Amino acid sequence: MRKLDYAIETSDLTKCFDSLVAVNKLNLKVQKNSIHGFLGPNGAGKSTTIKMIVGLLRPNSGSLKVFGQEVHVDDANSRLNIGYMPELPKFPKHLKGAELLDIYGRMHGMSEQERAEQIPKLIDLVGLKGRENDLIGKYSKGMQQRIGIAQALLNNPELVVLDEPSIGLDPVGMMEVRELVKTVSKEGLTVFLSSHLLFEVEQMCDHVTILNKGIVLASDTLENVSHKLGPAIIHVDLLDLSAAVITAVKGLGFVSGTWRTGNELLVQVNTYNDVRADVSRAVTSAGGVIVGMSQKNANLEDIFIQLVTKDDGGKTQ
Repeated sequence: MRKLDYAIETSDLTKCFDSLVAVNKLNLKVQKNSIHGFLGPNGAGKSTTIKMIVGLLRPNSGSLKVFGQEVHVDDANSRLNIGYMPELPKFPKHLKGAELLDIYGRMHGMSEQERAEQIPKLIDLVGLKGRENDLIGKYSKGMQQRIGIAQALLNNPELVVLDEPSIGLDPVGMMEVRELVKTVSKEGLTVFLSSHLLFEVEQMCDHVTILNKGIVLASDTLENVSHKLGPAIIHVDLLDLSAAVITAVKGLGFVSGTWRTGNELLVQVNTYNDVRADVSRAVTSAGGVIVGMSQKNANLEDIFIQLVTKDDGGKTQ
């Protein structure tokens, strides 16, 4: 794939804060016209990476390109193709929605005519038509997120970077933001979004990158990442998860991997057959007490837990 096919491309991108390596030789490729989910636990380096992408932080080493052009903190022109909404954006409550966008338009150097044409379009796009003259202080959280996305789109960027766009929203607000992100993508933009809401990412994204401790654990299409696990995952909740139980389950012929989260054992199997009875017998024979058990197809949450706990030394083989 040619470099010009990438909206974002990093090579050994590294950022340190004193002795802390927040981002460690990050190699990331984000395809143009995709919705790319950027995932990781708290402290994984997601926000630090985003701040480097939008030019708010200078990397210690490595390179970072947006549409083939190096991004530099001291060069605003290298960031003209980027729209950005930070996590939990704070807007002046005394301003009206349209007034806020007008101020941002002036900051972008847009003419009065450009602002007059662009702002009503964005107000309509984000579903705030009829509320543009209401004070932002009276907006719901979902409406504030939507006006935040509108300001990120104001300068007609080719890349939109959204940091936790659904955080703090109720289910209806999440759905509204999710549909808005899909609509924005259909306009031909690349969307790069950070989120800890894995179900939301599954609903929105076609590509994902999973980060932990500043290191990429997986980066591919959502479909390919999903295939990293077997056909199904069995979740076994136990009163107490012992090493003997793990050893017994690992000895079953159809088990291709196990990992634990607290007293829950996740069992990766290589068969579509319902083998919960076999797992139950293995657990009880090793002295384990089962509180609950379920089998389901592997999803992004399973993959995320497996990769992150394995990286933290929590997976058993």
